[in-house]
Amino acid sequence: MRTAAIGRNFRTVADAAMPMGPQLGPRLDLRQTQTLIMTPQLRQAIKLLQFSNLEVGAFVEEELERNPLLERDERDERAEADMEGAGERPAPDQQPTRLEVARDAADHAAATTLPDAVSAPLDADHAEGYDPGGAADGGPYRNRPIGDPRPDGRAIEELAETPRSLREHLGEQLRLGFADPADRVIGAHLIALLDPAGRLSGEPAALARALGTGLDRVEQVRARMQRFDPVGLFCRDLRECLTVQLAERNRLDPAMRALLDNLDLLARRDLRRLMALCGVDAEDLAEMVGEIRRLDPKPGACFDLAPLQPLVPDVLMRRAPDGGWLLELNPETMPRVLVNQAFHARVAPRADREERAFLAAKLQTANWLVKSLQQRAQTILKVAAEIVRQQDGFFRHGVDGLRPLILRDIADAVQMHESTVSRVTSNKYIATPRGTLELKYFFTAAIAGTAGESHSAEAVRHRIRVMIGAETPGSILSDDAIVSRLKREGVDIARRTVAKYREALGIPSSVQRKREKAVPA
Repeated sequence: MRTAAIGRNFRTVADAAMPMGPQLGPRLDLRQTQTLIMTPQLRQAIKLLQFSNLEVGAFVEEELERNPLLERDERDERAEADMEGAGERPAPDQQPTRLEVARDAADHAAATTLPDAVSAPLDADHAEGYDPGGAADGGPYRNRPIGDPRPDGRAIEELAETPRSLREHLGEQLRLGFADPADRVIGAHLIALLDPAGRLSGEPAALARALGTGLDRVEQVRARMQRFDPVGLFCRDLRECLTVQLAERNRLDPAMRALLDNLDLLARRDLRRLMALCGVDAEDLAEMVGEIRRLDPKPGACFDLAPLQPLVPDVLMRRAPDGGWLLELNPETMPRVLVNQAFHARVAPRADREERAFLAAKLQTANWLVKSLQQRAQTILKVAAEIVRQQDGFFRHGVDGLRPLILRDIADAVQMHESTVSRVTSNKYIATPRGTLELKYFFTAAIAGTAGESHSAEAVRHRIRVMIGAETPGSILSDDAIVSRLKREGVDIARRTVAKYREALGIPSSVQRKREKAVPA
């Protein structure tokens, strides 16, 4: 009896000694997780995939300046095999990856017969030969080698005429057209107020107050400068610009003034009302409108034009002998770089600890750049090849053969993420037998068909453009009529969609087209 009591007491004391609730205190746990860390190199690789060929070239040039282990590869393709392994490792993307094996251009060049002039013996005597228009006719430069500078120190390629700016062109006319220094000061301020189109960006009244002169004198100077070359500058609006040009041509009669006062009606193509306001018939109005169309609404826009950048395609496409398509990367858009392993092997053993760390970082950066360029080239070609495969009907039959395509379709086919496909197709162009097109062009929405099939939105827009282009003055198609024709062709489309596509193409409504074609101008 006593023993049982002691046991119960013991259990009670033990239970009381046990801690109640969770234990608090430091402890060590092992966990294994996978996370994607956006390192600076990974972020730059993503940007490199989205860059255009010009941006990639600029980025590589910066890396060549910063990294002593990177070199530009200027070797000939035939010499690459001999030089490889001599301490310099060529970038893996130096040879353009091709969709199919095609005959190299060098083989074609080697198979071509050399001209007689090239294949002539080296010991031939050319002293008695005469080259019309060659060095013998060069005057004081006949003994000067090609590319040598002229006596004034400039090379022949530096002799191209530099285009003059609009302000330089007007400044010369201002000096010749005004003798009064005060008028020249007013004219110089007017030139400074011109916008790129040749219009005045400020009010003449404000200029008169700033110069402390009368508004009449400013207007007199402005009226004379409106006849400068090109005619129509220094005007405040389109109407005044056209008025000055017509006055210079002696075509500013009362009927033309009435037409200029109602340019809004001309923009709406309300030709019947214009005939009533101008007091002319349809033939005279057509002649007047044609005269206005020959004028320059922005006479200053022909100056200060930035040179157009040539559009260099990233992918080249041509037809294969078996009827398929051959794709290859454009070598002009692929930066050719080398990792100078020999320089690193020669310098690293004699460098101190800090210098070895610097060289190791630069070597890692150079290898990363080479790998990123290779991966970028392969990804572009892979995505472009899949686009060509799925849009084969477009290349064979034109826009009518364009099929609906979204980023997910290409991403699933090439086993990439949609964001990667989006980056690859941004600012990338492909040269096709139907022109140079952006890769984004081939992605279009789908429009349901009456028989369950789908049609490309771009193909439907092209069909609408063709229908309206084939109209006659007696049969103008309304949006409802276009919808009916498209449904007969198997395209299930709403009227508001047709109106949206028509406005996106810059095509006016059926009412405006009817007015325009009723009186051809």
